[in-house]
Amino acid sequence: MKTFIRSLVLALFCISATTIAQNATIKGVILDENNIPINAVNVSAGNGIGSQTNFDGFYLIEVPSEQEITITFSHVSHKNATITIPSLAANEDFELNPVLKVDIEQIAQVVISTKKRKRIEGLTTISPEAIRKIPGANAGVENLLKSLPGVVSNNELSTQYAVRGGNYDENLVYVNEIEVYRPFLIRSGQQEGLSFVNSDLTRSVDFSAGGFQAKYGDKLSSVLDIEYRRPVSFGATADLSLLGANVSVEGISKNERLRGIVGLRYRDNSLFVNAKQTETNFRPKFADAQTYLTYKFSNKFELGFLGNIAVNQYDYEPLTRQTNFGTLADPIALLVFYEGQEQDRYNTYFGAFKGTYAASDTYTAKFIASAYQTTEQEYFDILAQYRLGEVNTNIGDDNLGDVEFSEGIGSQLTHARNDLDALIFNAEHKGIISVNDDTTIEYGVKYTREDIRDRVQEYEIIDSAGFSIRPPIIDFANNQPYAPFTAPIVPFTDIRAQNDVQINRFSGFAQWSKATTVGSNDLWLNAGIRSQNWTVSGDGIESVTQTVVSPRAQVTLKPDWDMDMLFRLSGGFYHQPPFYRELRDSTGTVRPDVKAQQSIHIVFGNDYSFKLWGRPFTLNSEIYYKDLQDVNPYTLENVRIRYRANNNAVAYAYGVDMRLAGEFVPGTESWVSFGYLKTEENIDDRGYIFRPTDQRLKFAVLFQDYVKIIPDLKMYLNLVYQTGLPGGSPSYADPYDFQTRLKDYARADLGVSYVLIHQDKLKDSGLLKPFKELSIGAEIFNIFDVQNSITNTFVRDVYSKTQYSIPNFLSPRVFNVRLTAKF
Repeated sequence: MKTFIRSLVLALFCISATTIAQNATIKGVILDENNIPINAVNVSAGNGIGSQTNFDGFYLIEVPSEQEITITFSHVSHKNATITIPSLAANEDFELNPVLKVDIEQIAQVVISTKKRKRIEGLTTISPEAIRKIPGANAGVENLLKSLPGVVSNNELSTQYAVRGGNYDENLVYVNEIEVYRPFLIRSGQQEGLSFVNSDLTRSVDFSAGGFQAKYGDKLSSVLDIEYRRPVSFGATADLSLLGANVSVEGISKNERLRGIVGLRYRDNSLFVNAKQTETNFRPKFADAQTYLTYKFSNKFELGFLGNIAVNQYDYEPLTRQTNFGTLADPIALLVFYEGQEQDRYNTYFGAFKGTYAASDTYTAKFIASAYQTTEQEYFDILAQYRLGEVNTNIGDDNLGDVEFSEGIGSQLTHARNDLDALIFNAEHKGIISVNDDTTIEYGVKYTREDIRDRVQEYEIIDSAGFSIRPPIIDFANNQPYAPFTAPIVPFTDIRAQNDVQINRFSGFAQWSKATTVGSNDLWLNAGIRSQNWTVSGDGIESVTQTVVSPRAQVTLKPDWDMDMLFRLSGGFYHQPPFYRELRDSTGTVRPDVKAQQSIHIVFGNDYSFKLWGRPFTLNSEIYYKDLQDVNPYTLENVRIRYRANNNAVAYAYGVDMRLAGEFVPGTESWVSFGYLKTEENIDDRGYIFRPTDQRLKFAVLFQDYVKIIPDLKMYLNLVYQTGLPGGSPSYADPYDFQTRLKDYARADLGVSYVLIHQDKLKDSGLLKPFKELSIGAEIFNIFDVQNSITNTFVRDVYSKTQYSIPNFLSPRVFNVRLTAKF
């Protein structure tokens, strides 16, 4: 019997091998002239053999071996390309990555561009090349996102951003369809170090500010969808500056089955921190290593691996600080002398496998498994002795600018021993079914396990003129020195908690997409539904299980007009089941019964593509409204969010976003953005007040230019103006008592570079021969030296009992030099 089975298996193997050996495989990615993948390109090899590129521009066809093959690539908005391939060996893999050019004669009549799918879904596409070139204090993907309408950030050292009235925790980030995370305990932008996303590795960047499809996940505000490159040859890049260094290497194996890209980064924020008003001894070390590998086991199955290790160390020893504020008539200064230091560590480890199996021409299955671990510590003991007083304003006086009369003298001791260890595991399956050329069904199921161990131990002691200030307890009276005070002395704030929490989540989605026509007009329909069930449990925590369901839909219409115009209506229910940070209140206590925040999105958009000065432009406009229920109120401390964890508020947000993008200068893409937003919340039915991210007006310009007679001399300008955000409130305070705003935020970063070597002027010999591209440049951050502020420090005057809100200013003008090379 065993002999029979072995013979049968051997026979089947031989038959399979014989069958497979009759064919070879041709595959690749089809790009346009801007290196953007093209969807829906028809690939034909004759004799009924053909295929079509998917959303990522990828195609794969099997062709007869041992004979010459002619491949034709055709697309409605590009010139056809015909390529003849010599005979291929049996079972050989041949990669062909053609670049299709735009047909100038047809383009004015084309109604669907190469970005058809992204326009339909309402996604904004950002060029990876622009990401790598545009200057910014924290350059990268997030740096360019902040120039888009509806995206708010008033901290140049932070990679965090808020979208349309949401907060930093409400944004989904995917890399190759794998969800990525950020550290928990980050308190300020200068502690953050590096974003997870390595811009040197990116191939495509898509962003949605709201109304996104059901397949994208459970968050309230936005989606950032990033794809990393699949190398087609060996290459290397290096970027060196006073802020650090980035190096990446990519390559492909001889049999073209294994492809890989590796990136190493190091960053030092000392250049910015040393320029601030607080004098410090600052020793940061931010570094990470990241890789993306793919291996093709067969013509149908490919396995990818995404890995990241980040080591962030932040040693900070403040010395002195002087902040001048008030008015010209009544100037006030805060002068602080520090003792102590802060030592923070954020070490993260991330690994993910993604398997893609093309079962047939109509069905593709994907399997994703990922693990994320972060070990974080936040240790500090800092004694701040301060003087709050009047400033000498006598011009010509030797003591001009010094504090001469003290209105308040006091000290503040802050202490923390916070440790967190989080392990997050995900297992996911997705499927794509092509019912026909016009209809697609997508589905997915996902399991997530979150295991978090957290110790919070921090307190603050405030002493003013010899008196320890007690917490703001209602009806408490301190009659010193007239009556003895016999109660024990306690810290002004004191948080002590130790939590061991486990969260199990089951989620899934299904969505249907169809392309059709109404008369002579093109119409695209999408309808989907998501659901998530989660259970919170842990040491000393009563287990609580909840479920939410989120239906969503999109309708996109392309009228049969002479103008290339597209209208889009999208919306639905968006739930955000609470993550660990949202379950923990301001005292450090975990509340497992916290509900998912709910938002109803309604987004109406219009895309208008046209030609101006003979060059392509696009005007994107969106108006939106969000109705939020079961809102979890929070306060902001720099970039750290402190939730109330009680779902005791309702809120709304509405606004309009506009962006005009195109070739203001021939051959380069620039854009101008404008946004208006209003968002308010009503806590415990006490009336509506500003939400912490109520950013009313925003104006941004991203501009690229070059000198006409010296085209290798290039200029990049990144300019943002935003009206002031609410100034925030202490975590223990009533936000209704702190309804003030910060000053307007204005910032302009300028970069100038000269390209020494590029593809059109490569060196044949000498030291510069290995370079494919080499450029040198200089950057000026905050050109106009504007004093922007992010939050307030609240200081008490013991005499008048007045509590002053003193702005925490961001970095002033800073210079940087940069060297970029490609090999």
